[in-house]
Amino acid sequence: MELNVRSLGRTIAAEPGANLLETLRAADVPISYSCMAGRCGVCRCRVVQGQVLSANGELRQPMTGEGEQVLACQSTLTGPVSIEIPEPDEIVVHTARTLKATVVEIADETHDIRRIVLKSAKPLDFTPGQYATLQFGPDLVRPYSMAGLPGDDTLEFHVRLVPGGRVSPHVFETLKVGDAVKVSGPLGASYLRRRHDGPILLVAGGTGLAPALSILRGALAEGMENPIHLYFGVRTARDLYCLDRLRALAETRPGIALHGVVSHGPVPAGLRGGLVTEAIAADWPSLEGFRTWLCGAPAMVEAATILVKRLGIPLEHVYADAFYSTGY
Repeated sequence: MELNVRSLGRTIAAEPGANLLETLRAADVPISYSCMAGRCGVCRCRVVQGQVLSANGELRQPMTGEGEQVLACQSTLTGPVSIEIPEPDEIVVHTARTLKATVVEIADETHDIRRIVLKSAKPLDFTPGQYATLQFGPDLVRPYSMAGLPGDDTLEFHVRLVPGGRVSPHVFETLKVGDAVKVSGPLGASYLRRRHDGPILLVAGGTGLAPALSILRGALAEGMENPIHLYFGVRTARDLYCLDRLRALAETRPGIALHGVVSHGPVPAGLRGGLVTEAIAADWPSLEGFRTWLCGAPAMVEAATILVKRLGIPLEHVYADAFYSTGY
């Protein structure tokens, strides 16, 4: 049978019953992967013709012109199929691993957000925008995005207190400097695309600022000269944080625009009122040529996705890992 990789114009001989990711790797097709277990989402690709069998026994085939999104590591070939994968210049390969780390700093950023800084025994290799799973105890495991860069001496995470949760109350009430934490990763496909030379739109809500900060720092560290527009949306003024840090980064070169947006209550001088999606719509009649990273709660990510698609960003250039707060 034939496996057609449309985005590369390649046709590969494949066997029915073979794993899609293993088949692509054996043929030296460049594709991102990390955990190999269906958790990280890095090996996402699209079936545009034919079908594959998912790990739960479901046949996945394209239902629309955009194709059916699948995870290559969790897909079994059943017959001739055509797929599309991200451009080769966007490929990252990090072997997911678990590291032992120690808490070296805990700092309040707002009334309900804390910055947690960890020092790991070995460095964690990741691409800006990715996240890791932190284990504070046997039943205290949750994913959080890195706010720093892989070359930093420490790992930085932003944790928001979720009333009634398990993990975040532990971070706020029990965690202390010197405690051990297990870090597993990297995970996530919403990472910086270094070869993109057009404008960048970063949209962050709450602690979604952590991956946006990592992506911004990563673009600067890579010497990328793209125009960068960061929209940081919060509910009230007391939910704002890291503004001085963001302004300092923006001053390092021209072409970085910061927009703080407050949806409820008084709006501090220099910021804007309303929803972050309303601010973007007011500023941009078209986003053609942009790529966007959406970081935050699912409702914001979904609303922003609808907006940016309407304004001209194709879905393949919309990168998002929504934050689900249940159980945190």
